[in-house]
Amino acid sequence: MLLYILLPILLVGLDQAVKHWASAALQGAGTMPLIAGVFHLTYAENTGAAFSLLQGGRTFFLIITPLAMLLLALAARRGYFPNRLSRIAFAFIVGGTVGNFIDRARQGFVVDMFDFRLINFAIFNVADVALTIGVGLFILHTLLYKEPAKEEPHGDDSPDSDPQ
Repeated sequence: MLLYILLPILLVGLDQAVKHWASAALQGAGTMPLIAGVFHLTYAENTGAAFSLLQGGRTFFLIITPLAMLLLALAARRGYFPNRLSRIAFAFIVGGTVGNFIDRARQGFVVDMFDFRLINFAIFNVADVALTIGVGLFILHTLLYKEPAKEEPHGDDSPDSDPQ
């Protein structure tokens, strides 16, 4: 149980620390190639969601994010995350969601810095990575997890009952 509480906290802490570093070290500096033309560190301010969708939608995100978190909490309480894999997925999703929500609430935008240029991918951050891992794990859980079959009680007059 402790893992599912600590993992989101650690992810939010890592996300915020990396964003703080990126703001201090990269803002105004342009880009810092780690592998030229392949992977750079580039400061970017994203007012939208993944892949810069819904640019300028701060109010929308400030309303929808707490509602989504509430729905996730209710789903967890009702047992929709029945095993370790689904609970780890849930923890990653919560960590990523909260990390980006903090930026939107505090600054009006999300700080991004990982710039994978080899395939001209969107610039992203630690919270985005956590969300992607969480969603991927949840999809994996959905594909692999089979709900245990429920045994139905048999009465004495049931065709399956064995008269003795």
